[in-house]
Amino acid sequence: MQRKWFQYWFNSPFYHILYSQRNDEEAEYLIDNLSTYLKPVADARILDIACGRGRHAIYLNKKGYDVTGIDLSEQSIKYAQQFEVKNLHFFVHDMRKLAFINYFDIALNMFTSFGYFESEKDHVNALKSFRKGLKADGTLVIDYFNTQKILKNLTNQETKIMDGIEFHLHKFVSEGKIIKHINFEHKSKAYAFEERVQAFTLSDFERMFELAGLRISTIFGNYGLETFDECKSDRLIMVCHKA
Repeated sequence: MQRKWFQYWFNSPFYHILYSQRNDEEAEYLIDNLSTYLKPVADARILDIACGRGRHAIYLNKKGYDVTGIDLSEQSIKYAQQFEVKNLHFFVHDMRKLAFINYFDIALNMFTSFGYFESEKDHVNALKSFRKGLKADGTLVIDYFNTQKILKNLTNQETKIMDGIEFHLHKFVSEGKIIKHINFEHKSKAYAFEERVQAFTLSDFERMFELAGLRISTIFGNYGLETFDECKSDRLIMVCHKA
């Protein structure tokens, strides 16, 4: 089977170089606010879906929770596993095929770690597996970019210099996806990667949640958990429960 763009790109060391400005402070700010809002029980079991190198999971564990992080990127999980302790574990796993049933109090999918698949069926299957992993009264939180604002402010060309590498970014919209081409040279070798994320809006999520047996209970528009505004909000953060 042909490997998908996310299997190449998220496993590449250059992915972490390009996005190295994603800081722990921002992750901790969101987790602090979500913890205050959700009030998890002291020994809550939390699943971090598409956890990357584990910045959210590690911080949640420091707060005393039993945390499991999963990601498809072997490199990211290998990195995260050095931080494993008694109640913090990381596994290479596909979000569409979760093996947990009625196990977690909270499942988190942070920082637009969704929308990567080609078909809506795959996305609904992923949501169904998130739902299956939750206890009857469990909570799912999905943090996505606000597609409406992104489309309105899309900059086609951008150059970023990170770690001495000049990344040339080209963003555009095609077939309902926000696509980013990433080109750069490193040690005289040319590299080309891409990101292809579905331009899902709130109504798309509402439809998919219904198909997956979930319902949205609250929506926030940023990491300060302020009200969602379709035109102005940076994020679309949806708190869901089993329907």
